[in-house]
Parts: sequence; C-alpha cells; structure tokens
Amino acid sequence: MKDDDKLVPKPWWKHGHVWLVIAGPAVVVVASCVTAWIAASGQDTLVAEDYYRRGMEINRQLARERALLPALQGRNHAATPSRP
Repeated sequence: MKDDDKLVPKPWWKHGHVWLVIAGPAVVVVASCVTAWIAASGQDTLVAEDYYRRGMEINRQLARERALLPALQGRNHAATPSRP
C-alpha cells in the first residue's frame, strides 16, 4: 500500500516550481497596475503662460551672478591665508 501512495501524482498547486513560474508574471501584472494607477491619479503640471518672460528673468539673474564672479573670487583669494 505504501508503494501505491508514491505513484499517485500530486495536484499541480502542490508543486513549488509551478508557483515560482506563476509568481514572475503575477508580480509584473501587479506592478503595471500600480504604475497605471499612479499615472492616472497624478496631475501633470501645466506650463506657465509667461514661461518665456520667466526664462528671460532667469537668464538676466544668471548674467548678474556671472558678472560678480571675479569680485567673489578676488575676495575669496584675499581671505585665504598664504601657504608657508
């Protein structure tokens, strides 16, 4: 009787390798659903109507900072102690 029990096949869900094969695609499906939910629920930011003016202001500010750069470097150089 014991030998007959060994020959009876187990149902498919009792084999560990089956769950290993199923787990990969299942994780991908869940991750894609989460990604789709994040994409659908998140609101895209709109471009400001005066984006060109804001960009020009940023460029002017950067130009002012670049103009001050030699003065800042000179100040930092004067404040740095000389090496013996």
